[in-house]
Amino acid sequence: MRKNGIELLQQPLLPYAGRTLATAFEESDASGFDECLPSVSACDIDSPGGAVSVPDHGEFWRISHEAISLNDKEMRMVATGGVLPLRLERKLRLEQGSGRHKPDALHIDYRLENVGRDEIRYAWSAHPLFAVDPGDSIHLPAEVRTVTVESSAHSRLGANRAVHPWPFAQTPAGEFINLDRVGHETDNVGDKLYVAAPADDGWAAIVRKTARLRVQVEFDPGLTPWLGMWLCYGGWPENKALRQYCVALEPCTSPVDSLASAMAAGQARTLAPGQCDFWWMRIVTTVVS
Repeated sequence: MRKNGIELLQQPLLPYAGRTLATAFEESDASGFDECLPSVSACDIDSPGGAVSVPDHGEFWRISHEAISLNDKEMRMVATGGVLPLRLERKLRLEQGSGRHKPDALHIDYRLENVGRDEIRYAWSAHPLFAVDPGDSIHLPAEVRTVTVESSAHSRLGANRAVHPWPFAQTPAGEFINLDRVGHETDNVGDKLYVAAPADDGWAAIVRKTARLRVQVEFDPGLTPWLGMWLCYGGWPENKALRQYCVALEPCTSPVDSLASAMAAGQARTLAPGQCDFWWMRIVTTVVS
C-alpha cells in the first residue's frame, strides 16, 4: 500500500512463508494488513461443540482466501474458517482522488456468516500495521478523553485495564508520556490500548510529518464501536533482531484482545446459524503541507 511513492505499511520482519494453526504471529512476517478473527490473542473457549482453542491473532491471517476480481478497482476476498465455521467475505474498492490534495481511499465492506449448525461467539479487529517515523502524530476525535491499557511492554503504562488520560499519560513511576507522538524505533515500547469510539465520530489518523501524508482510518461506531491502538516502537517481538516499528489503528467489535474475556464480559458478538453481520472501514490518504 503506497501513496506518493511512500510505503504505508510495516514491511516484513521475516520472509513470507506458510503458516499453521500453531504458528505464533512473531514467527511470521508480522507485517502488512490482516484481520484478527475470531480473537486477537490466543485463548480457549467453550462452544456448543466442545472446547475450542483459538490461535494467536485468530485464524484468518493463516488461511488461503479466494480472490475474485470484479473490475479494475474492485475485488472480493472470501475464506471459511476451520476453528469456528465462520465465512468472511471482504469487498475491497479503490477510490482515487483527483488532484494533488484530493484523498485516495481503500473502502472495505465486510460480511461475516455463521455457516455452522450452532450459535457462534466471535470478536473481530482490523489489523493494519502502519509504518511511521519519529515525530509523527496520532489524532483522535476531540471527544476521546481516556484510553484503557490491554497490555504494555515492561509495564510502561501499568497493568491490564489501567486507564490513562489521552494524550498525556503517566507511568507508574510518575513520568509523563505524550501518547500522540511517535517515538523512535529504539524506544523498546509496545503498548496496546483501547478507546470507546464517539457515537458520531468513527475515525483515527496518523499524520506523517516527513512523508507529508495523513493516513486516516474511518468506520461506523454503530457497527464497530471500539478502536484498538498498537503503539510499537521497537518493543515487540522481544528477543528478536528485527522488531516492529509501527502504529496500528484497529476498528473492532470488543475492547479486549481475548475472545474468552469478551465472552465473560458479555462483549462478544453472537451469530445464530445462517446469520450474517455486516460492517465497513476506509483507509483514506491525503497529502498535507
